[in-house]
Amino acid sequence: MRQPAVVLLVRFRSNLSRDKVLRIAEERAPQYRALEGLTQKYYLETSEGGEYGGLYLWESPDALSEFARSELRAAIKDAYQVEGEPRVEVYQVMMPLRD
Repeated sequence: MRQPAVVLLVRFRSNLSRDKVLRIAEERAPQYRALEGLTQKYYLETSEGGEYGGLYLWESPDALSEFARSELRAAIKDAYQVEGEPRVEVYQVMMPLRD
């Protein structure tokens, strides 16, 4: 896998059950696999449950920008019935520990 240049962390709360959130993630996964420049995505859940997230590893800032403008990104809130607005954090990768 190519080293990512940018990391995106999206966190949100949902009233949906864990099983429903997982089912939605599985249904949407092929769309994420098809994204150019997305090297990996991790689906996350807090240990307390009820809060979920996605950790995305992008090859370039341009790939992230394209995703940010996409319908796939815009549909996150409705797909997972997000409470309020998702929290979004973007990080530039300074240095990897391993190649």
